[in-house]
Amino acid sequence: MIVKEHAVELVESFLAGELPTWRWAGRPPTPEIYHVEEREVGWVVHWRSAEQARARRTTGSFVGGHYLVDRHDGSIHYVPAVWWDGEGWEDQYLWQVKGTRRPDPLAAVVRELVHSSGAVAAMGRLRRRAPRLTLQEAKAYVAAVRDGAEPPEELASLTRKEELQPDPPIETLTGPVQ
Repeated sequence: MIVKEHAVELVESFLAGELPTWRWAGRPPTPEIYHVEEREVGWVVHWRSAEQARARRTTGSFVGGHYLVDRHDGSIHYVPAVWWDGEGWEDQYLWQVKGTRRPDPLAAVVRELVHSSGAVAAMGRLRRRAPRLTLQEAKAYVAAVRDGAEPPEELASLTRKEELQPDPPIETLTGPVQ
């Protein structure tokens, strides 16, 4: 388990090696960690240049950013959606980086309905809430949850809202800490 202080050390070490490789007009800036936020999946570590922090300027060019340090393995990731506090970036991280299945918004509702009112009622509700499912797909979905399983991902994906503009992908910068 990665604690806050270790997350900060990992980002400082990463920046010490990474910043000199970027193109700068002069010397690379000296990074300063100015905010660390605990999230379910890890630590979001925000940094800026120490020069900016000393000058206390709020105008001009900004040098800085943020990184996610995984709570369990210490890997470092860039998550673009953190900038605009996009909802769902933690689910995106779990799905894209960790391979955890995304939550199915209807499975629990359909499971309860199939046991309380029957398969026909459950299929009707499912088809109203997830109109992209064909009749055959809805039958397979209901059969899976009736038998206590999760519906296959290809069916569960049809129950989620289509994203008009999905979040940019998460970039893994360093692997797990050894």
